[in-house]
Amino acid sequence: VPAALLGSALLRRPAALGAAAARCAPARDSHGPPRQGHGSSKAASLHWTGERAVSVLLLGLLPAAYLCPGPAVDYSLAAALTLHSHWGLGQVITDYVHGDVPIKVANTGLYILSALTFAGLCHFNYQDVGICKAVAMLWSL
Repeated sequence: VPAALLGSALLRRPAALGAAAARCAPARDSHGPPRQGHGSSKAASLHWTGERAVSVLLLGLLPAAYLCPGPAVDYSLAAALTLHSHWGLGQVITDYVHGDVPIKVANTGLYILSALTFAGLCHFNYQDVGICKAVAMLWSL
């Protein structure tokens, strides 16, 4: 068998692989225009800005928690940490969960988890020592 024929045969993609790749194509096109009911680029831009604002707020709350701990910082941390984790887990769902029903179930679970997290942190702040004092106690161990 001539080397030129062997080289071109090795470069061709088998038909079975081409068909499998077509079946595994992504369900959503993130580079195209938004489809009906999927939001707009303005909403996505505002969401991105909100995520960055919460991240910067967390950067400011961490030194504030150390320098002047108190109920205001505790509840601000509870809200910011819950929102930050909610948006982060929402992106995990967007990236890895596919299909209408699984996405609805995962999003419902995420909202329940986020509500319970915020309620638990607020309960901890109100009934116990609070987030700032708890972290200080952990550091003192």
